[in-house]
Amino acid sequence: MIKLTFPDGKSKQYKKGITALEVAKSIGPRLAQDAIVAKLDNELIDLTTKINKNGKFQIFTFKEPEGRETFKHSASHILAKAAKRLFPQIKLTIGPAVEDGFYYDFDFKRAFTPEDLNKLESEMKKIIKEDIVFERLDVKKNEAKKLQKDQPYKLEMIDELGDEQCTLYKHGKFVDLCRGPHVPSTAKIKAVKLTKLAGAYWRGDAKNKQLQRVYGVAFPDKKELNQYLHLLEEAKKRDHKKLGRDLELFSFHDEAPGFPFWHPKGLHLYNTLVDYWRTEHKKEGYVEISTPIILNKTLWEKSGHWKLYKENMYLTKIDNQDYSIKPMNCPGGMLMYKERVHSYKELPLRVGELGLVHRHELSGTLNGLFRVRAFTQDDAHIFMTEKQIQSEITRLIKFTERIYKMFGFEYKIELSTRPEKSIGTDKQWETTTKALEEGIKKAGKQYYINEGDGAFYGPKIDFHIRDALNRTWQCGTIQLDMSMPERFKLTYMGEDGEDKHQPVMIHRTIYGSLERFIGILVEHYAGKFPLWLSPTQVRILPVADRFADYAYKIAKAYDAKGVRVEVDSRTESISKKVRDGQLAKANYILVVGEQEIKKGTVAIRTRDNQVIGAKKADEFLKQLLKEINEKK
Repeated sequence: MIKLTFPDGKSKQYKKGITALEVAKSIGPRLAQDAIVAKLDNELIDLTTKINKNGKFQIFTFKEPEGRETFKHSASHILAKAAKRLFPQIKLTIGPAVEDGFYYDFDFKRAFTPEDLNKLESEMKKIIKEDIVFERLDVKKNEAKKLQKDQPYKLEMIDELGDEQCTLYKHGKFVDLCRGPHVPSTAKIKAVKLTKLAGAYWRGDAKNKQLQRVYGVAFPDKKELNQYLHLLEEAKKRDHKKLGRDLELFSFHDEAPGFPFWHPKGLHLYNTLVDYWRTEHKKEGYVEISTPIILNKTLWEKSGHWKLYKENMYLTKIDNQDYSIKPMNCPGGMLMYKERVHSYKELPLRVGELGLVHRHELSGTLNGLFRVRAFTQDDAHIFMTEKQIQSEITRLIKFTERIYKMFGFEYKIELSTRPEKSIGTDKQWETTTKALEEGIKKAGKQYYINEGDGAFYGPKIDFHIRDALNRTWQCGTIQLDMSMPERFKLTYMGEDGEDKHQPVMIHRTIYGSLERFIGILVEHYAGKFPLWLSPTQVRILPVADRFADYAYKIAKAYDAKGVRVEVDSRTESISKKVRDGQLAKANYILVVGEQEIKKGTVAIRTRDNQVIGAKKADEFLKQLLKEINEKK
């Protein structure tokens, strides 16, 4: 007999060799029906896996991240099988699950067409109906090579495996190199849709061959797929690249790919976010600094970036020496910390920097404000003692939550642990990871673990915010670092009077970057920003030329109080000007004519065409200022 312990702490005994699915059935028929994958201790396993040892056991459905990832990854294998059926000579590479679905990269002699996409989707649906079992194969490398002999990319991956054993998955005659796990059979995938085609380089390296990437989504039922497709249509309407152009916020030009140009209205939005950031950080006891954009190679060698991040850095020479445009702000901030002796009484020292950084992104990955080559990070670096870690982490989580609530964002917390490429000792990683976990718990927040995805210098907490379309975005981060202070020989004077104590350091953002955060806000609000944030708060429409002077008089009074106001004095019908004001997303549209001049009023309606009616112009100004100050 074996003993399995469930998440609620309860245990139950089973016969050796029982499968994960049979355990699910013993708990309840609904769970067995919804089950996708299981976990035994810290390892995800197939539902068909026979269990022969004691351990902690958990079942995952599509509601949990582990279940969704397995589900989507299985769909990518079905796509690969469909491609092999339709195009036998095609070469397969990789097909992972991603946040919005899955993709598979193919090497094919010609470019896929939209018609090919339809054929692939139809073939996937046939394979799903065939209810083909996913079978795990654990074989030696030589056997794996025989099974993948016609797939050069798979052979390359097999050669790179450290172990002599390989894992493949078979459904029908189709076999693919994969560590798994997968759903029990293809019929588990009830609804699929292939969404788009894109280009991608093998291993993400522009020096390698360009592949064709097919994206798709998969769901347990058609209702969820239809809901997703509806949200996809809504997302197209909210596309920040289109709205950014229509609302005259920003633009991109071929002369500077990946570098945004901010227009006056966009810069208003940008600066309003900066002003809010500064106000809130002052409340939290931060000081603000600014460091140079270009710094010498020796600094980047000391920080570790030159070795581990050089391919993403823009390099230049000054006086025959190597320099880099900074991809991150932290090394410059540490130079400033070393300018004088610090006492333990100053700690924690909270230092903010709105630093412009540059990173070389591949042209194929650029995507409006979501992926640019130059952006401003709302950085902060906090220097503290080990004893202060937990309280500072807890304080940061609550501070971050306060900021996100202002924009109507809910969020989830992800804790990422040590990656393969890293600096620092095992003890430092153990200490910092434990401190982050305890800080999260002390803040009363739930979290999930993302194994091996920490920064190269320390573990991190990532905040995934959820927007109006239920999409998630990784924005804020808290990265704990004991390694860089050691590399830069940072110290503080302790209670013993010795200037030899090493501080612990936090790297932290909340917006993430101003550019990306603005892109998210544009889509979250569909361009309809709350009044305090809006680039166009009020648009005044005189019904005829003779009323324009009155419109400009009101605009001048409102502008003097900081209200962002425009006057539309074009010779157009009032209905067209109202419609244009609504398309410009002006929060309030004020119509003025003969009656308004006589009574000193404005006729008010909203961008959603809610008619408020006439109010005294100065009374409405007070209402505006109250709404702006309260940041509703």
